[in-house]
Amino acid sequence: MTYLPCVEVEPTVEATASVIWLHGLGSNGHDFEALLPELQLPADMPVRFIFPHAGSIPVTINGGAVMPAWYDIISLDVDRKLNIDQLIDSAQGVMNLIDREINRGIASERIILAGFSQGGAVVYHAALSYSKPLAGLLALSTYFPTANIIQYSEPNRQLPIEIMHGRYDPVVVPKLGEMARDDLIAVGYQPQWRTYSMEHQVCMPQIKDIAQWIRARLG
Repeated sequence: MTYLPCVEVEPTVEATASVIWLHGLGSNGHDFEALLPELQLPADMPVRFIFPHAGSIPVTINGGAVMPAWYDIISLDVDRKLNIDQLIDSAQGVMNLIDREINRGIASERIILAGFSQGGAVVYHAALSYSKPLAGLLALSTYFPTANIIQYSEPNRQLPIEIMHGRYDPVVVPKLGEMARDDLIAVGYQPQWRTYSMEHQVCMPQIKDIAQWIRARLG
């Protein structure tokens, strides 16, 4: 099988857990790799971090320019038009990485999916439709465009979901994050919702919260 190309950061001890973390539009796997030192996780925490790279495709909202993207975005309004088939294909690529981690000896219950912006939309779909229980879902400055078509996985009905959003985000407006939260609550999930004084980015108070959440899920 061909897997998504990734940056992988191994722990100093044998890995017993994994975090698969997707970047946003126009970026690459090195984006959040650079954040790892800021998390200040224990040096002996047995977590492998995996940062996949999206392939490059034409993106309609950027005039058809070719750039790294998990799917094409056709419009940026609240009802966001996008290429759902490409999003689902990207989610399948993430699920293939989960399968690979399981084959490498990591229990599914010790795997977190995380994603920023476009990457968050992909991991919403991947985590909530994956057939085995996962450790958690971290949704950063993102939205849930497949909420009305996804087939929810029964093994992940109790999945811990952490949603973080900038109060002043002009790219993925807070309303979109709130809609994702409300869609999840409507079908029985109990997501944690946090907002920060920032735009479409990450900030230090948020980074501290991410580190605490990862430790709680995988410590």
